[in-house]
Amino acid sequence: MNINQIMKQAQQMQKKLAKQQEELAGKEFEASSGGGMVTAKVTGTGALLSVIIDPEVVDKNDVEMLQDLVVAAVNEALKKVSQEAQGDMMGMMNQMGIKLPGM
Repeated sequence: MNINQIMKQAQQMQKKLAKQQEELAGKEFEASSGGGMVTAKVTGTGALLSVIIDPEVVDKNDVEMLQDLVVAAVNEALKKVSQEAQGDMMGMMNQMGIKLPGM
């Protein structure tokens, strides 16, 4: 493979990556914790859109539990974003015939 082919392949990868990032940014991801008592929704860029809390989980004597449930729901939603981004990247690399150790 000569340098021109490598440069062309790198440009193609850059375009595909930009398109995948744009598509990911337009998606929304949702996750729950506490058996659905707290639900978080984030964008593909990781921006928090909403947190829905079931009134039954609100206990002024146990605010820490509610905080933990919110953190868990948000983290799980962000994990979904990360997993989708990683899957997209792997798919693109496989299509281009690129194999990296450990991936």
